[in-house]
Amino acid sequence: MGIKRYIASIDNTITNAFEENLVDRGTGSNMGASDILEVFSIYGQHSGSETNSPAEQTSAYSQELSRILIKFPVTGTISITTDRTNGIIPASGNVNFYLRMFNVEHGETLPRNFTISASAIQKDWEEGTGLDMEYYQDKTYNAEGSNWINFCSKSAWAKAGGDFYNSDPTFGALKQTFDKGTEDLEIFITPLVEEWIMNSTSSNGRQNYGLGLFLTASNEAYFSGASQIDTGSQGSLLHHLAGAQRSYYTKRFFGRGTEFFFKRPVIEARWDSSRRDHRGSFYLSSSLVSSAENLQTLYLYNNVRGQLRDIPTIDAPTTAEPDRGKIYVSLFSGTSANTAPSGNALKLVQDDTYVTSEIDSVVTGGWVATGIYSASFATTSTLDTLYDVWFSGGDHQEVLNDIGNGGKHLFTGSITPLSLTASYINPSQKYVTAVSNLRAIYSRDETARFRLFTREKDWNPNIYTKAIATPTGVNVESGSYRVLRTIDNYEVISYGTGSDLHTVISYDNDGNYFDLDMGILEKDYSYTLKFAYYNNSIKSWVEQPEIFKFRVEE
Repeated sequence: MGIKRYIASIDNTITNAFEENLVDRGTGSNMGASDILEVFSIYGQHSGSETNSPAEQTSAYSQELSRILIKFPVTGTISITTDRTNGIIPASGNVNFYLRMFNVEHGETLPRNFTISASAIQKDWEEGTGLDMEYYQDKTYNAEGSNWINFCSKSAWAKAGGDFYNSDPTFGALKQTFDKGTEDLEIFITPLVEEWIMNSTSSNGRQNYGLGLFLTASNEAYFSGASQIDTGSQGSLLHHLAGAQRSYYTKRFFGRGTEFFFKRPVIEARWDSSRRDHRGSFYLSSSLVSSAENLQTLYLYNNVRGQLRDIPTIDAPTTAEPDRGKIYVSLFSGTSANTAPSGNALKLVQDDTYVTSEIDSVVTGGWVATGIYSASFATTSTLDTLYDVWFSGGDHQEVLNDIGNGGKHLFTGSITPLSLTASYINPSQKYVTAVSNLRAIYSRDETARFRLFTREKDWNPNIYTKAIATPTGVNVESGSYRVLRTIDNYEVISYGTGSDLHTVISYDNDGNYFDLDMGILEKDYSYTLKFAYYNNSIKSWVEQPEIFKFRVEE
């Protein structure tokens, strides 16, 4: 699947900005029910001489600020932790998390060249029900809801404006610079999310109280009282204020309550979910490619009554039992009729990782996911068909001599090996693509598997072949997909061809395929699938001309 989104569970904007009378500050106001979130810094709107802050009383440079509080479902029935437990998203180290928020177009002044920081919040705050983002009249009056002073009813922040882990070298450096001001926000927050997951069942570390978003210190220059700045000398105060003598008003994002489905703030999980099963495109070892490229990978799928299940004792390895996930494979030649394996196991190309020098006829594979196993190796042969025999641990030679002995034999497959050849022509492949199992309608409750049939565009058989055969499909080694909303071509999922590879397409013996979580898509809309294949001749991804449309309903 490669991509999963988790919508914010609560959010709020808090501020110390002046109310309409330019006398009182809206520090008690709450905007937890608003569909907009806002970050700003206003400089010099009022002298602030009537305020209680020593810094503000001493200077004419009174700052007005707003900050965003936002929290996501790390634990619970529908959450990141639950999906990891259920195997929907991978283990730590195999998935990246991004905070994504989307720009709101508005008629107010838009700042440029500013930076927004995101820091973990230290307290479990309340969302509240306020709406007023103009006059700040929706006050909590020490009741439910967070504001500039309180994180919940009658409980104050240690520092007005929110308590954050700003000093943490890992989690205090999450930020994004906005050059034009119209950009969406996307910040890499994997280390923080992993810590939230790790501490979800304990109180030993940083808990998931969400994130605070605010302008960096140089843009914000916020002084809430004497504890935050040395007000002993006018020179010291003016030195600190010098960098704040401009406004950054105002940057707005859509909140979780917005009517626009794809604009809600999310944590987006991305990972490479592709599986490259070479059974249908198995190449013999060749000096034309590197050792790594000579490795071919085969998969075993333990499908029991339509469900993938772990083979007993061959499941996910643990620290205490690292050998639990091991599985073994040997290659055999065929019988005289070439219908089954026979003879002794064939010698494999030793690499001291998958194929050891001690047992050079056996490759050690392993558990990949529930009911899925893989083994990688390289081999040479002059045979037209190879038979791969999978078996569990124990006396390997016993299994090799008698494939069915002792219940250790698990599966026997067949491979038609191919050979690599060089050419005097510099190729630039073009393809024709079809989605062979495309349906008109999908449900938001399903994860759909799309099967692709891909062939070379200039397939040109002779008359005899054309009369008796259908076009031969090929596996595209490097392919990616994207999803557009058809009505306006809004890009819902972009090509994931960067470091995350979250939209890379898999392949197996039946061709290319990928899985798509339909819950990402809004119901009652039509969507368009497009594909891009990597062309190594020009070192670029090439988008294919075909488009495929489907509709999503409840």
